Amino acid sequence: MYIGEQLINPTAERLTLSQQLGCKGIVIDSRPNRDVMGEDGLWDGRKVAAQRQWIESFGMSLDGMAIDVGSILLDSLRDRARAEARAEQLRHNIRAAAEGGVPMVKYTVAMVGITRTGMVEGRGGMKCSTFKAAEYQPDADARFSYWGVVLPEDGSGKGHSPVAAKGTAETCGQVTAAEAGGISEADGWNAIEYLVESILPTAEAAGVKLACHPHDPAYPPGGLNGVHHVLGSLDGLRRFVALAPGSASHGFNFCQGTIAEMSPNPTETVLEAIRTFGPQKRIFMVHFRNIKGGYLDFREAMPDEGSVDMAACIRAYREVGYTGILCPDHVPLSEVDPGRERFFSFCLGYTQGLLQAA
Repeated sequence: MYIGEQLINPTAERLTLSQQLGCKGIVIDSRPNRDVMGEDGLWDGRKVAAQRQWIESFGMSLDGMAIDVGSILLDSLRDRARAEARAEQLRHNIRAAAEGGVPMVKYTVAMVGITRTGMVEGRGGMKCSTFKAAEYQPDADARFSYWGVVLPEDGSGKGHSPVAAKGTAETCGQVTAAEAGGISEADGWNAIEYLVESILPTAEAAGVKLACHPHDPAYPPGGLNGVHHVLGSLDGLRRFVALAPGSASHGFNFCQGTIAEMSPNPTETVLEAIRTFGPQKRIFMVHFRNIKGGYLDFREAMPDEGSVDMAACIRAYREVGYTGILCPDHVPLSEVDPGRERFFSFCLGYTQGLLQAA
């Protein structure tokens, strides 16, 4: 295992910082990734290779890139022709990733963003995104949820987006739960099965791993506004793996915080997930993050202050033979660290310390 970062549109200066902090790998989370696009808006294998070589020039590997599935999941239920056109674009981009020497692409099954209900103060007044299902309101969803690569507002009304505001292409085809029009459990599985069936054969043929980020957060029974999060439980994750049990390309962007949110006993659930999917080689990358609280009532947290025993998780990853990247994610916000570089640096140092102790 080794520390690394997931970065959006990084500069040479930002990559130098990652290198100086001891990162061994980088995952590019730019959506859309214009640096690798041709004039047709599709990935160009030569440009992918150039981006990989650029990151390698800093002494780090390009472990993966984010593939933007856009609105294909909702479209598969309501506009099949549009979904099929998007699927063809995704297949092209997967092949371009392989041509450029990138071994993994990650994607999310979030149709309605990453739902949050507000911001609360954490240690020293930092702003922490929170989800309290009992307090859910559509207007808070629109304001405080994550949309693609757009961060939620901190309560000041200014927001903290690294790219753009909600409503732009960077929201990656996501809508609010109130706007989705209802997604039953059957609909949720039909959409995910459509996506997997559309892109997995191409990834297998190209030798590319597809790292799926589960639904964040787990929704209550009956969903929110009729929207169900089917990958919001360990049973859901097991069913997802069973869609392609023999495929080496079918696995997870294993978001530890998201899995902690599935249970009132976060540490036990995360450890069970590691010990379930680690031996199956389904963990392709890890979001090594923590939360305070649990199922239906939590806030995001720095890694040392949350409800999950992070040291126990490191030991479990070692136990199951995981050898990949550990990335910080969903770091709280602060006016004194507007770019969150110091907060991310703290997370990386904390993780490196756990690795050395283990």
